Amino acid sequence: MGDERKGKEQKADNGRLAGPRCIAIIGPFASGKTTLLEAILARTGAIQRQGTIAAANTVGDASPEARDHAMSVELNVAETDYLGDTYTFIDCPGSVEFLAEADGALAGVDMAIVVVEADEKKVPALQVILKRLEDLAIPRVLFINKIDKTTMRVRDVLQTLQPASAVPMVLRQIPIWKNGIAMGFIDLALERAFVYREHAESLVIEIPDDDRAREVEARFEMLEKLADHDDVLMEALLEDIAPGKERVFGDLVEEMRQAVICPVFIGSAEHGNGIQRLLKALRHEAPDIGMTRARLGVDDGAPATVQILKTVHTPHAGKLSIARILTGSIGDADVLVREDGSEARISGFYRVVGQQATKRDRAEVGETVGLGKLEKVQTGETLGGAGPVTQLARLETPPPVLAIAVAPKERRDDVKLSAALAKLAEEDRGLIVRHAQDSAETILEGQGEMHLRVALERLHGKYGLDVERRVATVPYRETIRGGTSIRGRHKKQSGGHGQFGDVVLEIRPLERGGGFVFDDRITGGVVPKQYIPSVGEGVKEALREGPLGFPVVDVGVTLTDGSYHSVDSSDQAFRMAAILGMRDGLPQCKPVLLEPIYEVVVACPNDTTAKINAIISARRGQILGFDARPGWPGWDEVRCTMPEAEIGELIVEVRSATAGVGSYTKRFGHMAELSGKAAEEICQRFGKQAA
Repeated sequence: MGDERKGKEQKADNGRLAGPRCIAIIGPFASGKTTLLEAILARTGAIQRQGTIAAANTVGDASPEARDHAMSVELNVAETDYLGDTYTFIDCPGSVEFLAEADGALAGVDMAIVVVEADEKKVPALQVILKRLEDLAIPRVLFINKIDKTTMRVRDVLQTLQPASAVPMVLRQIPIWKNGIAMGFIDLALERAFVYREHAESLVIEIPDDDRAREVEARFEMLEKLADHDDVLMEALLEDIAPGKERVFGDLVEEMRQAVICPVFIGSAEHGNGIQRLLKALRHEAPDIGMTRARLGVDDGAPATVQILKTVHTPHAGKLSIARILTGSIGDADVLVREDGSEARISGFYRVVGQQATKRDRAEVGETVGLGKLEKVQTGETLGGAGPVTQLARLETPPPVLAIAVAPKERRDDVKLSAALAKLAEEDRGLIVRHAQDSAETILEGQGEMHLRVALERLHGKYGLDVERRVATVPYRETIRGGTSIRGRHKKQSGGHGQFGDVVLEIRPLERGGGFVFDDRITGGVVPKQYIPSVGEGVKEALREGPLGFPVVDVGVTLTDGSYHSVDSSDQAFRMAAILGMRDGLPQCKPVLLEPIYEVVVACPNDTTAKINAIISARRGQILGFDARPGWPGWDEVRCTMPEAEIGELIVEVRSATAGVGSYTKRFGHMAELSGKAAEEICQRFGKQAA
């Protein structure tokens, strides 16, 4: 391993990597990600003055919805230059309800800055985010923000955060304390001390004598973690030989790029502290586009390869696709090829900084740009310049956890609402729009209460649509417990030909899930064959609404007898006879209400499992058991069955009990009988009356 490291070290010694970088800023809710982006833009000269969330003047979170809620509700993209290199930073929402926004972007970034604060309550949320990065093998560094507000020793902070990470967190800086306040830091790799200055580059000082012992101990711990992946360094430590800075930096760089360690920096984004050192680390250590191609499996020599990271519908420029150029270069009016061979022509090229898009002519390899009017192209697609290319990211829509029915307040806005919802769902993969046939409702599904609230606010603010929201209708059914034989007769005499149909129907229950069966035992032609299908149609029509007011299922009907008139009988007459017979017969068959039961799996930190069990039981759920969540240390999966009517706002309670990180998946299980007071209430509200 030593020879291999020497070769890698030599590569690092020959000069840093250059070229455009694309870096995600990600972390738990309210950890300061947007503030960090603002501090970076201010330090690199992209903006003249650092804005604040409180003043609602930041480059990121500039949408009305983000500012109203003082939180990120979509990706924020901003390009800047630092010491001759171009960087695109993608600020990802931290709330678990908006994390689907990050999935498309992570498919094309070089690395991630994970922003977190010294708060053990946010460890589960941090684990959710780190798990995403780990699954994608994305190199990452941790930035412990708000160091000026913490009272914990940074080692204790690291010990608290480490369970969230599958790889070691390697502390690169320790704070210099004065009167309980972090007034600077010691860089363990550089072995230098720095004093913070408000919104300015830190001042280099000698390592204070009082902190020398802490620095030596912390640096040795850093080297020990690096030595786990470097045999030569391990030998040096065992022989008490001080390694050179080049080897230390070589290990830090290589092991971070391989995502086998997570280096940890400290600072305060609000005051611009620690930003310069973070930027310099990115400049010298971040993977370049070549390494990202290798991680993604993209051929270096391929013609233009473009990864779509995000889709935005702008008020004036129309559809804008945020894209990373992985190979080659592209220009305005170039044609890109989708996986199915269809073509998409670029109409407009843009440099994106927050809400501002500035026109440009073309993009070179490694750059991240906005491409105009790729109308059919979706987030997550990989496009080729000379033909279809292998798709790098198969983005799956995350399972929805909350659904509402929406309708325009003005009926004339039906078409407008459908178009607007389609655009929202194209921008945000966490949203699903579907039409419920039974209730004729438009159903909007999403990742939580805030997620759906923001979607409705966008409908109003962006598209001028006011909508009504209500609880989505539960598709109740009814069935029968008994059977009967009933005659249905339709006889009507009017001018000319009359109408005559006469049937005898045998109605019987089927086993649960049996659906509907219609057959006949007609002999002697008492009901002519040509009319029998019409009898079946009449039976099916009658089952659309049973005596309780709901569609009837799991019923078998046999036509056993009847009569006809040679002149007055017709298809319509026999259809009506069947309807009348079923309406008279079903109430005699002991009708019973059925409700849909789902199989639900709740994922939660294991210290909240007892709370989840209580929530499930309170919602008429039947707990089937729980197991450790595969691949998620410290998490459980609770399996249960639960009526659909109780699932409605289940996620609100689950998130409340799990510090905002719990979730669930569901799939339809079966229909179950519901009787007593609960059935009576449902029938009074939605149907007719209970049996």
